[in-house]
Amino acid sequence: MNTFDPLNLSQKRAVAHLSGPMQVLAGPGSGKTTVIVNRIQYLVTVHHVPASSILVVTFSKAAAREMKERFLEKGVLYARQVTFGTFHSIFFGILKHAYGLRGDQILREDQRREFLKQLIGKYMPDLVDDKDLQEDISREISLVKGNGIQPENYHSAGCPDQAFQDIFRGYVERCRQERLLDFDDMLVYCYDLLRQREDIRMGWQQRFLYVLVDEFQDINVIQYQTIRMLAGYGDNLFIVGDDDQSIYRFRGARPELMLDFTKNYPRAEQVLLDVNYRCSGQILKASQNMIGHNRRRFSKKITTPNPAGDPVRILEFEDPRQQALYVLKGIQKWQEAGGDTRQTAVLFRTRKEGGQLAGMLVEYQIPFYMRDRLPNIYEHWIARDLIAYIRLALGPKMSRQDFLRVMNRPNRYISREAVCEKEVHMETLRVFYDDREWMWDRIDEMEGHLKRLESMPPYAAVNYIRHAVGYEGYLKEYAKIRGMDPQDLSELADQIQESARGFEDFTRWQAHMDDYTEQLKEQAARMEKKPQGVTLSTLHSAKGLEYDKVWILDVNEGTIPYKKAKLEAEIEEERRLFYVGMTRARKELVLCHVRRQYGKEMERSQFLDEI
Repeated sequence: MNTFDPLNLSQKRAVAHLSGPMQVLAGPGSGKTTVIVNRIQYLVTVHHVPASSILVVTFSKAAAREMKERFLEKGVLYARQVTFGTFHSIFFGILKHAYGLRGDQILREDQRREFLKQLIGKYMPDLVDDKDLQEDISREISLVKGNGIQPENYHSAGCPDQAFQDIFRGYVERCRQERLLDFDDMLVYCYDLLRQREDIRMGWQQRFLYVLVDEFQDINVIQYQTIRMLAGYGDNLFIVGDDDQSIYRFRGARPELMLDFTKNYPRAEQVLLDVNYRCSGQILKASQNMIGHNRRRFSKKITTPNPAGDPVRILEFEDPRQQALYVLKGIQKWQEAGGDTRQTAVLFRTRKEGGQLAGMLVEYQIPFYMRDRLPNIYEHWIARDLIAYIRLALGPKMSRQDFLRVMNRPNRYISREAVCEKEVHMETLRVFYDDREWMWDRIDEMEGHLKRLESMPPYAAVNYIRHAVGYEGYLKEYAKIRGMDPQDLSELADQIQESARGFEDFTRWQAHMDDYTEQLKEQAARMEKKPQGVTLSTLHSAKGLEYDKVWILDVNEGTIPYKKAKLEAEIEEERRLFYVGMTRARKELVLCHVRRQYGKEMERSQFLDEI
């Protein structure tokens, strides 16, 4: 049997804990996985706890697999009898045992999308093609289920409340009709089962005498209540997490559950893993200074045995393009110096911020790996609208498909019945409306706009469509229907317009769009394989990873912290998210902000002043 790993004093204290509840505060790079693996070994080999009575729960398959592999490497007798799994796999196993459920009764993701698309088409037909709306509603359904909220008590951020309630109930009913469970149902049904059936609850409590939970700061209400029932026999609940890294409130995570753990378990012991083995002294100090501005947190004093290293660099750029060019050159210099690009990462707040740099890396043939599927902005419905206008203008023939797409964006009151042929002719439209001459003015105006667009380069054409044709007004009306901030749509249009800058004609811009789309497809295929090249990632997806050098882009007010964060609790979550990004860096950290974006003045982030 292998010996225990070398441990510091706080790690030893956590590992040696035997009975009753314990809360382990594990900051970035503090060796939490080492603690969990060694604690299991300690229970089995020193206290002779049966391996089959130990349950280890985490949030991802990858984390569960890594933990299990590291434990098996220790060669502990009966090691394979320890149960490792995600919340979903453990809870589904309990349901399977009770009800005989099968794997084919789990709702597939494509089925979920189709159910939601049909319901959006029923209750919000004008928005049926909006994939962002579909994703928003899907996420909100999970949030409502995972926190036991009644839909009538939930205020949707993605659509009118009544529409959300209708879609939610329609979705639940459809799943019942098809006898399917989604991932959130696994949590809810398992909770209901253990709460209602004392015999089943006691059976599982006696099976799992020791329960260990990783990444506890990400837990939601239903998960927490179910885990408490499972660990109810002796309250041998060992939780590991970092309240400073709770960044998934939008998915339903409730950091207050970790903060209030000792209220539910007054006799719980608490230990702080107070050594960061990852970051340089300068990076650790900067990140600790910044996160210390959060009020609702456990106070911590973290040290590191690592050298102080270089100071954290804060750089200002004129605009996002100059920022991206600087990062591009930095990656090239890293390569030329013989550095491994796999040890570098560029982080951003949302997926759309990575698009410009990804385009440059494609252009300069620098390999990169995306942690997230970057949204192809050219496939967004706004881009398809703008491109349809330009194609109609360039002719020589106007396709019915393009015309139908934009004929009422903005609204011109043109009926689909007026557009019957594969090719559209303005004269035919005039004939259709020969008894309504007031419509001729609208047709004439549209025809005039298309003629003016014909000679414009792409950047000017997009600008003209938005501000002269009236497309920007249409976006405001659309945002009103969705109940969203019109600025969100306007910024997407800004990004599309900016991407057209520098292309002399539509043919060249289209070639760039095709090339970029193809590269994204190849990247998506590579996401399933071993990472190669520099990593591009959102701050959320970078959690748990580490790199020698990290750039964080757009550290500006409105981006980091995000513009939707208004309340103090929301600002604190944004600060935690930035903290996660900063602590991905081992040796070098560069924080970038811009003066202007899309012609507008930008303010540097308040978080930079806190460093």
